[in-house]
Amino acid sequence: MPNTDNQKRGGGAARAAGILCRDPMFGLYLDQRARSKFGADVADGTHNEQDARDWICRACGVESRREIDGSPQARATLRTISDRFSAWKTRKKSAEYGGADARDRSPDH
Repeated sequence: MPNTDNQKRGGGAARAAGILCRDPMFGLYLDQRARSKFGADVADGTHNEQDARDWICRACGVESRREIDGSPQARATLRTISDRFSAWKTRKKSAEYGGADARDRSPDH
């Protein structure tokens, strides 16, 4: 069976991973996560799209984002990453507009 464009690019999970990687806020999430979880000395804006891609691939245990669709474990991991990122964005917005304390601005994992 010949490769189709969809097989080369991956399915919905691979596309979702690509969208995350291109989101500048996801890079900021990774910056803050590195500081809060690992004590890394990184400034906001350190993680770029390629760093995000590499991080997601490592976290999901794949070499390419398109492999995520073929692995139930990788899809579940990506879903967890996406959920945590969404929760972080919500807390960050709340902190900006509602005055939450610093604990609420840092990534939980």
